[in-house]
Amino acid sequence: FPRGWRGEHTYITGEPRVSPPHSSPCLTLPRTGPIPLLALVWKQKMVTIMATMAVMSMATRTALVRYMLQMEETPESLHTSALPCQGTVSEPLQSQFHTGTPPPRSRVFPRSPNSPIPKWAPWRGWGFMLGVFALLRYSLYAHTRLGYLFYQRQVKKARERYPQGHSASQPCHFPGVKIVPIPVLSNNYSYLIIDTGCSRAAVIDPSDPLAVQAAIEEEEVILEAIFCTHKHWDHSGGNAVLRQWHDSCKVYGSTLDAIPELTSPLADREKVSVGCLTIEALATPGHTVGHMVYVLDGGPFGGPHCLFSGDLLFLAGCGELFEGSPETMLASLDVAVGLGDDTLLWPGHEYALECLTFASLLELDNPALEQKLQWVTQQRQEKRSTCPSTLGEEQTYNPFLRTHHPELQAAVGLRQGPGEHHNAFRARVLKEVRRRKDLYKAT
Repeated sequence: FPRGWRGEHTYITGEPRVSPPHSSPCLTLPRTGPIPLLALVWKQKMVTIMATMAVMSMATRTALVRYMLQMEETPESLHTSALPCQGTVSEPLQSQFHTGTPPPRSRVFPRSPNSPIPKWAPWRGWGFMLGVFALLRYSLYAHTRLGYLFYQRQVKKARERYPQGHSASQPCHFPGVKIVPIPVLSNNYSYLIIDTGCSRAAVIDPSDPLAVQAAIEEEEVILEAIFCTHKHWDHSGGNAVLRQWHDSCKVYGSTLDAIPELTSPLADREKVSVGCLTIEALATPGHTVGHMVYVLDGGPFGGPHCLFSGDLLFLAGCGELFEGSPETMLASLDVAVGLGDDTLLWPGHEYALECLTFASLLELDNPALEQKLQWVTQQRQEKRSTCPSTLGEEQTYNPFLRTHHPELQAAVGLRQGPGEHHNAFRARVLKEVRRRKDLYKAT
């Protein structure tokens, strides 16, 4: 079906479609007869294909990881940051999980820097198969209607599993400003930013339109703007429906990403006013080629700046490099850090516990990390949100913001080469940390 078809509107909103979305082609289908039946069969078939590909991709990744681990040397020669191979947890890690939560599964990281590294030919073997599956899966999700169908399934399952949202969150108040985190899908966050003086609001990454609309109605505000950090459906899937419900609402984002229903393209450092709020867009490619983050200026309200980071930066983590290089991601992270230590970080996902657990395997003697991990563990046991954080705090334990620290460089077994530029070396460190994080997720 053409990309503009909106026959799935009822599936997402629970209501019949009243009118086609703005600025998008629409194919009108009869309500009875063989065509709707064929459309339903086609939809279910595509969802099945997507689910099958996801399983195959995960199986391929797991097989690759197992093969790589088989090539490791004996446990005695493993890097000191590795966990034992027989399912036990070292004493330093046991002390970090004294709150009663089960320890993480065993992780084995690559060998020490003095050990030989196996040569991987990118055109053959498991590496090639993994790359093909990953590229195909990502392309289908990000660039076709199949991705939207998969997103629909995510929305439906999340509503059934988390009718009140995946986490309990609290609004953040400043004089004249209110920020309402909206937990959506299985781990996403949308954010409603409100000018309390005139009841005008903007929303960041409306994943689930029903959840966002419920927050709008509860706060009794007028939605003026949608800011999308990037094109992925779990951040932009609610744009079309919200535009139907709010005719004057504009959709902001980068032209480099195919953001659904985009009406107002933004350039780097461009500012937008919503009521008395000023929101600045910063180009931060890496996760996608057109990824943007949004900064709420807190100066007029006597509060800190607020960074809505999408999939650039998480609490103790960063987004995967789907469409960028380590050098590009490093430059984007430096842009975020340059906003100042007091800037509040509002991430696009609830990944704090997973990211901090991984970081604790890299830096075993980081008191700030241990303290944050204990707090996050308690929060997640109670299903409470862990955001916001601050950029200053993140630099004490987020490995992707600590590529210049000798402790992290030693932990991943890398040394700066003679004549190597400092930022080029930092990009190598980031690439290695990202590789280990991907292995951590796959095992």
